[in-house]
Amino acid sequence: MLIEVNSLSANTAIQANGNNRAIADHKDHSSENEAFRPRQIVGDIPVDLNPKNGESFLFVSKSQVTLTHGIHKFPAKFFPELPRWIISKYSREGDWLLDPFTGSGTTNLEASTRGRHSIGIDVDPFARLITEVKTTVLNDVPLRRAWKSLSKRVESYSDTAKIEGIPDFPYRNNWFKSYILKELAFIKNEIEATQTSEQIKRFFLVCFSSIIRHVSEADNNCTRTVVRKSLGKKIWPRMAIDRFLKRTDLQVERMCELNALNPSGRVIVPTEADARNLSQIEDERIDLALTSPPYVNAVDYPRTHQLEIYWLGIERGSLREMKQQHVGTEVVRAAEYSRLHSSRCKEADEVIQKIFDLDPRRAYIATKYLLEMSTNLREVHRVLKPRGRYVIVVGNNRIRNHDFETWKYLCSIATDLGFEIELCFVSAVINHFIKVPRKERINNDFVVVLQK
Repeated sequence: MLIEVNSLSANTAIQANGNNRAIADHKDHSSENEAFRPRQIVGDIPVDLNPKNGESFLFVSKSQVTLTHGIHKFPAKFFPELPRWIISKYSREGDWLLDPFTGSGTTNLEASTRGRHSIGIDVDPFARLITEVKTTVLNDVPLRRAWKSLSKRVESYSDTAKIEGIPDFPYRNNWFKSYILKELAFIKNEIEATQTSEQIKRFFLVCFSSIIRHVSEADNNCTRTVVRKSLGKKIWPRMAIDRFLKRTDLQVERMCELNALNPSGRVIVPTEADARNLSQIEDERIDLALTSPPYVNAVDYPRTHQLEIYWLGIERGSLREMKQQHVGTEVVRAAEYSRLHSSRCKEADEVIQKIFDLDPRRAYIATKYLLEMSTNLREVHRVLKPRGRYVIVVGNNRIRNHDFETWKYLCSIATDLGFEIELCFVSAVINHFIKVPRKERINNDFVVVLQK
């Protein structure tokens, strides 16, 4: 079993189990000066599309806010058309699918509406909440009845009323104006007082959560929850009230559209589960696994959603412990990166050595990421049925001015664990919710199809 990977992205050949699968003439098209025209597909990706190894595509999504996909903003998430195509191409109705880094549940919703059952794994309780709400179909009649009652009460808000239940959390008064604190507490109180099912209340709470960043002092479009005075962000009285009413009214209609589809696929979101330990899933249970794992320099999801996490009562103080649970976390101890570690991937270790010479901490973060992804690959291989596929959509990184070609390293690790590399092609990234310097942006995702 051999994987040949050049130090550059061009002219890469991959050989797995004796089968030549050339990823020919692929280039990392991050250079603005390079003439590069990926094949553009708008909206749904044809099921009969058969990408060639190394081929590049620009998928233009038209479904990011359809049904309940847009119920809550979430960084670095799937655009629905890609998992929709993967699910349709590599599975059948009634199959069991797994997303071990489910995030906001895009894969699970697409699976459900196509008659596939799915399991969504995520260590982040906030991500699990969004996934559960997004994929739990609510009946129109009780939902509309509850919304009619709730919206009337929220609309009646008076700024002279005494409001209980404003949560206490770090730097609260720096993040929110005093009148917004009162409005948010009032909305949350009214949701909890609504006479309806817990599922509908959770739906309203996620709608409530989706407006919190917008009515705070924080930058709306940055994964790090920070105040940027230069933006001149405007916050005004009744802004939270008005946004909640408008936002939830739209999401009620989107949920009713989902209900009208009558999805037949079950969705399971285990409370105690981890992409590195799928012990709740028995051997050879899964027909298809697909995911978009964290990047090496992982998005700090707890920090991104810290205001929402505090308002929903998921945490009240330090988020450090929550951050440590994530694959790719940057929360590491000095004792851990005081020496060079091996990722057990030769190609990666050569780059990690160079990074270590400049920044031991970053080198350790990269090593730890690959070791944890190796554990995930091993677990997914165990739970997949024979000839089942694991489709990974992952971007490369640039760490301390060194290219860190994650897709290559994962391919190398995967073949060592018994996977065959069936296909690898490129999906250009056009929506940068993640604010990072231009040179460090992830401009391409690599879609890697592994087969057991």
